[in-house]
Amino acid sequence: MDRLGKTTEYLLEEARSTLSRVDEDAIDQLLHEIDEARHVVIFGRGRSGRVAQAFAIRLGHLGYRAFFVGETSTPPVRENDLVLLVSGSGETFSVTLTGKIANDMDAPVVAITASPQSELARTSDHVVHVPIQKETKDAKLAPLGTRFEFTASLLFDGIIAELMHRLGEDEESMSRRHATLE
Repeated sequence: MDRLGKTTEYLLEEARSTLSRVDEDAIDQLLHEIDEARHVVIFGRGRSGRVAQAFAIRLGHLGYRAFFVGETSTPPVRENDLVLLVSGSGETFSVTLTGKIANDMDAPVVAITASPQSELARTSDHVVHVPIQKETKDAKLAPLGTRFEFTASLLFDGIIAELMHRLGEDEESMSRRHATLE
């Protein structure tokens, strides 16, 4: 099998295995927190940040007031806002600092991380642990944080599908909230 095929199969199997171990109660709690929040403010750095930003966009397509930290349209965080932070290591300085600032503002903080003992996890109100295995024999096929980022992206897409179901949304209703001036 060629390297592309091996990599694809490896990532799919790793994601399938990892997602089967994510705590469903933690996801249910996150869904509840998203529903209750005035705003959902999301942040991550690097590739994890890109995955987080895509999640914020999809939440907006569902009608949630979702924002990504650093965009000029992101409102100030207040007490009834949810701050969702994404970091595989849970040690990314700007992400952990954002969590501490949100804590000081009495906004609930949710961490999406592969590291439940990390600084980010310790300072968050709620943690969704994405249990990436530390070492696997084919890890060289997915360098650095690829396995976390890929799995987090699938997790967020699954959350969007669940929210669509709960809200009675479909692709047509979401498309009315999609950008029209692209």
